[in-house]
Amino acid sequence: MALDYRQAAQEILDAIGGPGNVVSAAHCATRLRLVLADDAKVDQAAVDNAAGAKGNFKASGQLQVIYGTGTVNKVYDEFIALGHITAATKAEVKEAAAQQQTNPFMRAIKLLGDVFVPIIPAIVASGLLLGIMSALSFMDANGFIALDTNNAWYQILNLVSNTAFTFLQILIGFSAAKAFGANPYLGAVVGMLLINPGLQNANTVATEGVLQTYPVIPGLYSIEWTGYQGHVIPIVIACGILAFIEKRLHRVVPEAFDLFVTPLASVAATAYVTMLAVGPIFVWAENAILGGIQFLLTLPLGLGSLIMGALYAPTVVTGIHQMYTTIDLGQIATYGVTYWLPLASAANIGQAGAALAVALKTKDVKVRSLALPSSLSAFMGITEPAIFGVNLRFFKPFVAGCIGGGLGAMFASIVGLAAAGTGVTGIFGILLCLSQPVQYVIMFAISGVVAFAISYALYKDPEAATPAEKPVVQASVSAPATDAANAAALSAAAADAAVATVNDAAPAMRAEVLLAPMTGAAIRMTEVPDPVFASEAMGTGAAVRPTEGRLVAPAAGTVTVLAETGHALGMTTDAGAEVLMHIGIDTVTLEGKPFAAHVKVGDHVEAEQLLMDVDLDAIRAAGLDPVTPVIVTNADAYVTVAPHVGMAVRAGESLVELS
Repeated sequence: MALDYRQAAQEILDAIGGPGNVVSAAHCATRLRLVLADDAKVDQAAVDNAAGAKGNFKASGQLQVIYGTGTVNKVYDEFIALGHITAATKAEVKEAAAQQQTNPFMRAIKLLGDVFVPIIPAIVASGLLLGIMSALSFMDANGFIALDTNNAWYQILNLVSNTAFTFLQILIGFSAAKAFGANPYLGAVVGMLLINPGLQNANTVATEGVLQTYPVIPGLYSIEWTGYQGHVIPIVIACGILAFIEKRLHRVVPEAFDLFVTPLASVAATAYVTMLAVGPIFVWAENAILGGIQFLLTLPLGLGSLIMGALYAPTVVTGIHQMYTTIDLGQIATYGVTYWLPLASAANIGQAGAALAVALKTKDVKVRSLALPSSLSAFMGITEPAIFGVNLRFFKPFVAGCIGGGLGAMFASIVGLAAAGTGVTGIFGILLCLSQPVQYVIMFAISGVVAFAISYALYKDPEAATPAEKPVVQASVSAPATDAANAAALSAAAADAAVATVNDAAPAMRAEVLLAPMTGAAIRMTEVPDPVFASEAMGTGAAVRPTEGRLVAPAAGTVTVLAETGHALGMTTDAGAEVLMHIGIDTVTLEGKPFAAHVKVGDHVEAEQLLMDVDLDAIRAAGLDPVTPVIVTNADAYVTVAPHVGMAVRAGESLVELS
């Protein structure tokens, strides 16, 4: 039966508390995007069951309801007509949502995420290599291998393993300045200032004492002439000051002098404020926070760690976990090791064990195909697919994961388990704990086994829908604003392809080979740094990390979807495959600037025909990942979907075989 767009609009309008509760409304290619005045007025059950809606989630201050391409615009037209609401652009909705976010704590958490998420790959790379070097040294010291450390091969790897941590303030300075809207290169200069060799290295203070102080107010106040190695908050605050000064100078300095006056004055003023006040104050505050955390970690019987291990996964849901990198780095600087990383690892393993139990107990093939790879990903330390795709969806496994994680963290605290670096959890986290490998394995077993047992005991497959029920499964996704939100919204394209009545079987499709639409590295969908793509909830396929900015057709077919912002293009091949190509993660926020489409909806294209030019540098400059998932949204119609991954691929070469 055709959807009654007016009824659909009325149901969602009633569910959100009526037109008086709508601050702003817009739509994109697949979803209705609403900013509401009072979330408490929303009837969530009614939103979940609204006619035609294929899912909804709250992200970035917006309620986003998924309808799908070709439907959302018609529902939106009826929505604004029924509610007498003024239409808004997506940019206006985004601005309204930002104004709605008045919680200072959540703004601070988001800011920390914006600062640290872009530099996590560098930290992870150094952390993992640090673990490998520790493993080699451990085996050499215990006679398992004979290692010659006096050669260039070893010394180069050893140099790489600590470089990111040695110059961490420069990375943070660049990223923080970008997050605050300042010139990131000036932020890097401020980072260099705080670890300048002219300052005493902070790591030597414990053994040598402070060697030099300078009076600021003679007889009243002096500063210690030491660097800020290992301290992260002072550089973040310094970059906030830099941005404040730079933006105001840009407004008042004549253009002819702006190029050299503004950078000079901004950096100099920031240096004075930071060195004289911000640095000393926030080093003290940072040390106090670390001391408080350390106090909790040392509570008798590991009770503090039990609580933190159990609450770790819920903080992943809210996005608060982005701040934990600062705890790891602060502990490493202060104690030489981090006691926090084993707790995080226990929590991740708990969620992995819970998802694995679902995979082994469920009789639903679709749930198993989602839960099994998600659990394996979580065992490797990437938990978002397991949390958002499986455990939160059924909730009891999520609780089981929290219990297992808490008990594993409790054990870790009791035995004093510590890591030599950060960035790596799960199975490979043992590389950072080689001084206590047995304790790590026991912690791993406690977290995983307890979570698995509880999840297996509690989990039951949802009862199958009866023919009288709605054939479309409604899904509500709760996720961090910058990670799962964009992917979950685009899942409407997959949902459109999957909608069928209960008695209808998926039609047989012709076998074909989809070609790589871009040149780059072919990777599995589970490796995409976005929980919904990685969980394959939208469909399966492969992804390309592009090195060239040309998107070509993966097969002959017809263009069916072209996002107005250019970041997503869908087509139905002549053989019947429905393919969605999403260029980059969260690139909808770029409002089409990096994308130049050469086709329009309805065009028939040939295999390898140029569809779009993409400015990859512009995407990267915005701090976004250009990885491009190639999703077969009607994958259920095929017996086999075989991706060709783990290698370099050129546009036009085989990427996915369908049969």
